[in-house]
Amino acid sequence: MEVILGKYAGFCYGVKRAVEGANNELKKAREKIYCLGEIVHNKQVINELKKKGLIFIEDIKDAKGETVIRAHGVKKEIYEIAKKFNIKLKDYTCPNVLKIHKIAEEYAKKGYYIFLIGSKEHPENIGTLSFCGNNVSVIETEQDVKPVLENLRKSKIDKLLVILQTTYSVERFNKIEKLIKNNLPEGVELVIKNTICKATELRQKETEEIARKVDYMIIIGGKNSSNTKKLFEIGKSNCEKCVCVETANELDIELIKKCDKVGIMAGASTPYQLIEEVVNLLK
Repeated sequence: MEVILGKYAGFCYGVKRAVEGANNELKKAREKIYCLGEIVHNKQVINELKKKGLIFIEDIKDAKGETVIRAHGVKKEIYEIAKKFNIKLKDYTCPNVLKIHKIAEEYAKKGYYIFLIGSKEHPENIGTLSFCGNNVSVIETEQDVKPVLENLRKSKIDKLLVILQTTYSVERFNKIEKLIKNNLPEGVELVIKNTICKATELRQKETEEIARKVDYMIIIGGKNSSNTKKLFEIGKSNCEKCVCVETANELDIELIKKCDKVGIMAGASTPYQLIEEVVNLLK
């Protein structure tokens, strides 16, 4: 059996930075260390950090000491609340996400209407929305384009900025971009900032390439990970037998034994240890 492991499988720079940062804070801590929300979307990583003493909270006001900001970032108001209650923050927001916050804030001040392409419920976008001002609409799928363009018309704003969740599907963005351009109200100035991170783009492209070559495709990652779900969608559309698992224990080995070529890709929040376990099991 031939096993093809993706070069871009596993931790991206932002996730690695956040997890290593949290571990370093725990090593030198004299008091309890908190983390606002899940530092990354991977149950195994979260459990490991819990064992080491990291306390996960959902409300900044519950912090009783130094608090880590996750890779996805947080709402603008969190920084203000932390300052008010004298809570020391260790900010490990992915630099790519911070860049989007800066762009959103800059264009909102210039009076632009903003379209944020991504999931309404994703923590990254919940944070980004707080930097967009009042004139903002979220686009999750192609079906959302028509109603948000109507929102733009009603606002009578003649400047539009389009930004994206860092882990959004490149393929879906291309379709949405075309729809916006083809249906944009006359006289509206359009600025598109493709803020999908390069690592996401490369990982999605490689997943498609591998899935086309193999007769069984394995995607490793957290069930609540947005980028892992997108990799599974890509894998499934290019390889009939495609599965998404969190650990090697979930694999159907008897089914895999019948395959000649097996591909492996992992989400940006998947630690290398979990990838290694899958590779070793196949070997």
